[in-house]
Amino acid sequence: MNNEIKIGPPDLLVTGRYLLTGSSEKTIQENSGVVIAGDKVLETGATSRLAAKYPGIARIDEPHGLIMPGLVNVHTHAAMSCFRGLADDLPLMQWLQEYIFPVESKLTSEIVYQSTLLSIMEMIRSGTTSFCDMYLFAKDVARAASEVGMRAWVGEVLYDFPSPNYGELAAGFAYVEEMFAEYRDHHLITITVDPHAVYTCSPELLVRLKETAVKHGALYVIHLSENADEVKGALERFGKTPVMHLENLGLLDDKVLADHCVVLTDEEIALLAARGVKVAHCPESNMKLASGVARVPEMLKAGITVGLGTDGSASNNDVDMFGEMSTAAKLHKVYNLDPTVMDAETTVHMATMGGAQALAAGGQIGTIESGKKADLIVLDLNKPHLTPLYHVPSHLVYAARGGDVIHSVINGQVVMKNRTMLTMDEEAVMARMRAIADKIRV
Repeated sequence: MNNEIKIGPPDLLVTGRYLLTGSSEKTIQENSGVVIAGDKVLETGATSRLAAKYPGIARIDEPHGLIMPGLVNVHTHAAMSCFRGLADDLPLMQWLQEYIFPVESKLTSEIVYQSTLLSIMEMIRSGTTSFCDMYLFAKDVARAASEVGMRAWVGEVLYDFPSPNYGELAAGFAYVEEMFAEYRDHHLITITVDPHAVYTCSPELLVRLKETAVKHGALYVIHLSENADEVKGALERFGKTPVMHLENLGLLDDKVLADHCVVLTDEEIALLAARGVKVAHCPESNMKLASGVARVPEMLKAGITVGLGTDGSASNNDVDMFGEMSTAAKLHKVYNLDPTVMDAETTVHMATMGGAQALAAGGQIGTIESGKKADLIVLDLNKPHLTPLYHVPSHLVYAARGGDVIHSVINGQVVMKNRTMLTMDEEAVMARMRAIADKIRV
């Protein structure tokens, strides 16, 4: 039986001063490039060898460039870009209940679509090539990602009360089934099942959604133990913490992606590790909402797969993963009073392969290897703040910025070249968002 990956003829050669195929300094190749065939990486190697082997191939050459895997944003609400700055400097529950939930009643399919386009543009321009989104009007999130050429995991949030999108809960389940049918085997879009949280979903709803996820072999994505108030509320309502509540319901397994996980005990960290639960770490949102500092070094030590997420632009207020990497590394150092925790290579891994593994896609994305999907970005190192260069992962975490990304390739397609989006009209997207903001502000 032949298990060899079949890859078509070469389409594009991307070369640079450095090629970082993984997340560690050991994976760096100098004066090297990547050959792309269709949607996959064909091979990597020295630029001189590849140029000789593939004469006449289309090329993107950056003498001062760093080629690396595209960043993976494992938790966001892309369409919340339309609420950026609308309700800042508030505690989580007040922010949600008094501002976000009420203003979400104004959302429409078109607002979500346009707002998602804006977030996707921001993500691509700052190095993200994949994102995991849970929000309302999820079909329109998927539509926007598919049209632009962005890799996305997308789920419709369900909760006990009526939704601005589907109305009553029965219609929500029908909506989710329609999404699975529409995007089955899509080359970019993967559908997830997304209960909002234990404080907005009854035990019956949590269990029923897990059954839906199991039926479709899908990820089960949920906000979990985001702050002390959530834990206190679960203890009062269920007699258990959010983590132990899900465990009691039999819901924790390796297909669960738990977002935030700020307030965890030692026992809960051990339990999540034993169950294979993946965690989405969102440090900037957690800081801004004063939710606390997640125990990520302990999670990693326990063997939990942790990816990095920005959360939505209403609680961050951006979706720049380079900023998130810098914050994550420095936050845990100062919180633990230990400069050795969350080192640069660990942090880059969380933003690339760690995120891919959290989304059960480590075999497809997260590193640049032959046979994997061609998701990569190129940074311009010819900048004052990136000179001199001694250690690439350290530069990526502590010095690089989203604006240093000049080219982006997703699934083999060049979606940004020389800082210009090739799959959307940037000015038109921003103009439409300004008009939408006028309606939301009223």
